[in-house]
Amino acid sequence: MFTRLVPKEAGRVVFSWKKTAWLYVMLVPGLVVGLPALTPQLVLAAIVLAFATLCVGHSVGLHRNVIHGAYRAPRWLVRLMVYLFVHTGLGGPLSWVRLHHYRDHWQSQRRCPPYFAYRHGLVRDYFWNLHLEFRPRDVERYRLPCDVENDPWLQFLERTWAWHVVFGWLVAFALLGLGPAAALVSLRVAASILGHWFVGYVAHKYGERRYTIAGAEEEGRNVWLLGVISFGEGFHNNHHAHPSSAKMGERWWEFDLGWGVVRLLEWLGLVDQVKTSGRGGTLKPGARASAPA
Repeated sequence: MFTRLVPKEAGRVVFSWKKTAWLYVMLVPGLVVGLPALTPQLVLAAIVLAFATLCVGHSVGLHRNVIHGAYRAPRWLVRLMVYLFVHTGLGGPLSWVRLHHYRDHWQSQRRCPPYFAYRHGLVRDYFWNLHLEFRPRDVERYRLPCDVENDPWLQFLERTWAWHVVFGWLVAFALLGLGPAAALVSLRVAASILGHWFVGYVAHKYGERRYTIAGAEEEGRNVWLLGVISFGEGFHNNHHAHPSSAKMGERWWEFDLGWGVVRLLEWLGLVDQVKTSGRGGTLKPGARASAPA
C-alpha cells in the first residue's frame, strides 16, 4: 500500500499500530477529560512541564546534544535531559535518534523520497507522519555513534519510555485527580506530538530560506512565530544549514529559548565547547551573514 513512499532498496513504510494507538490514547482522554478540567493553575503547570520536556529535554538535550553534538556536557546532565525528553511522550530516545538519521540522510539527497519530503499537503502529512513508520532494509546504513547506540541509560529508556509517561499520569492522578492528570499528561503529550509534527511540516513548507543547501531537496524554512514557540526548532533553514550549531535563531529577532538554556548552562559551568556553526549552507542572494556568537 505504501510501496512508493521510499525506494524499494531503502526499505519499506508500514502502518504502525503502536504509534497510532499511543497518539489517540493520549489525545481522546486529553480532549474529553483534560480540556474541560483546565484551570489557570493547570495551564501554568503544563507550560512549565512543556518547557522542561520539550525545550530542555528534546531541543537542548536530545536534538542539539545527543544527535548533533553541539556542545559538551557531563554524562549525568545529558542523561537527565534525555529523561525529560521521554516525558514528552514522543517516543524512545534511540528510535528518535534513528528517525532523525533517516530523515537527515534522505532530505540531504537531490531527490528526496516522498515519505521524507514535503511535496504533499497537510492532511496527507498528518497521516504519513503520525501513523506510518519507516523500516530500513539496511540498518547499518544509518549506524548511530557507538557511544549513543550502546549507552545503557538510553537503551533502558528506549525499552521503557512509555511506562515513565504512564507513571507520571498515575502520580498526577493520585495527587490531583482524574481531570488534572488528563490535562497535565494526556493533553500535554498529545499537544507535544501534534505540535512537533505541525512545526516540522510548516517549517519545511513555508517561510524564509536564508540558505541554500547544495545537493539537498529539503532545505527547511525559518518561520518566526513557530521558531519562538518551539524553542528555536522553527528556525529550520538555519538548522539545515548549520546542524551542529547550538544556536538555531541566528538574528537578534529570532528568539531561540533553547539557545538561552545552552548559554545559561555554559554560564553555570555545566557545558563547554559550544558550537555556533555547522556543516554550512550558502547564503541566498541578498541575505546577510550573521556574526558568530
